[in-house]
Amino acid sequence: MPLRGSPGAAGWGRRLAAHLLLLPLLGCAVRASEITFELPDNAKQCFYEEIAQGTKCTLEFQVITGGHYDVDCRLEDPDGIVLYKEMKKQYDSFTFTASRNGTYKFCFSNEFSTFTHKTVYFDFQVGEDPPLFPSENRVTALTQMESACVSIHEALKSVIDYQTHFRLREAQGRSRAEDLNTRVAYWSIGEAIILLVVSIGQVFLLKSFFSDKRTTTTRVGS
Repeated sequence: MPLRGSPGAAGWGRRLAAHLLLLPLLGCAVRASEITFELPDNAKQCFYEEIAQGTKCTLEFQVITGGHYDVDCRLEDPDGIVLYKEMKKQYDSFTFTASRNGTYKFCFSNEFSTFTHKTVYFDFQVGEDPPLFPSENRVTALTQMESACVSIHEALKSVIDYQTHFRLREAQGRSRAEDLNTRVAYWSIGEAIILLVVSIGQVFLLKSFFSDKRTTTTRVGS
């Protein structure tokens, strides 16, 4: 069953400036969902996933932009039992094995923020990758070519993970740089205005030194 958002998240396309990448890896044996979405201030966004008992799952998330780059995260099983709960985390990863069949829910909350929206990325993997060459009905060991294919396959998976993390770090660094650039620009404008006001004030002050009116006294003859 594909990942779905909460019913309260009306206007998914409007509120979530998200690009959604659903990556079915190696057929139906493993499902992975990578989503980047905007979480407004005082908002909460939940996602649901149907998981079979005994399935190993991994939830990984990271705040890319916004405020102090932190968010609340909560994961519940079908009975409402909290499996994972963290407050104001910048990034984290949690692995668990489903204890029963049902719909699992995980939520990201920005309710503690009053005016800063966040951009959140998460990767939710359900199941594990099957072996590249199944061992059923095999009476011989892997050939040299098959072993090389397995090594290349594992290396490519590592490359994909590194590329994802580097893209996230690049996006976060760009956000910080743009925020710093904006602050420097505003500070420079403020300094220019202050300098202009001080210069005008000094001109008027110096002008007042040379424009004092001379007072004259006259005698009144008797």
